[in-house]
Amino acid sequence: MNVIKTNVLDVYIFEPQVFGDTRGWFMETWSKREMDKLGLQYNFVQDNQSFSAQKGTLRGLHFQKGKAAQAKLVRCVKGIVLDVAIDLRKGSPTYKRWEAVELSGENKRQLLIPRGFAHAFLTLTNDVEFIYRVDNDYCPEAERSIKWNDEELNIAWGIDDPILSAKDAKAPKFCDSDADFIYEGKEK
Repeated sequence: MNVIKTNVLDVYIFEPQVFGDTRGWFMETWSKREMDKLGLQYNFVQDNQSFSAQKGTLRGLHFQKGKAAQAKLVRCVKGIVLDVAIDLRKGSPTYKRWEAVELSGENKRQLLIPRGFAHAFLTLTNDVEFIYRVDNDYCPEAERSIKWNDEELNIAWGIDDPILSAKDAKAPKFCDSDADFIYEGKEK
């Protein structure tokens, strides 16, 4: 697996090695052994999958706060998305910076997003299937959102009027959120 550091601290792109022949292909999507070699220890406990029917659907910016915070390993298995991770860890060298990566069923890339980040994705095609693996259980009481087009974060979505859930349409601005993550580490 090829591991690519992004411009945002602790966020990585994984490019799996794909083995193909006349029957099709095979790839390893997660290896604890390989991640341990890189010093990336995650104990994933839940897999989730979403389907978005229409191009222009935006899901996020989401995070869980406190002890319910989640790291995520995300990938698009059908269609194409623009996947975004935003560093919410006060004191981080990349605080409030974001990374945007195109993930698709074709490129098979994955994005590793640690705890302390907000996450969102925008569908660039119809009929998108998206999978994310998390290292903590879903906790409705800890679930939070930030307005997708918050001026302070200035994310370059390339769209002015995405399809949003009612919850995401009412999300607060970053300055009004109760995100209270603190950066406590060093770059891996």
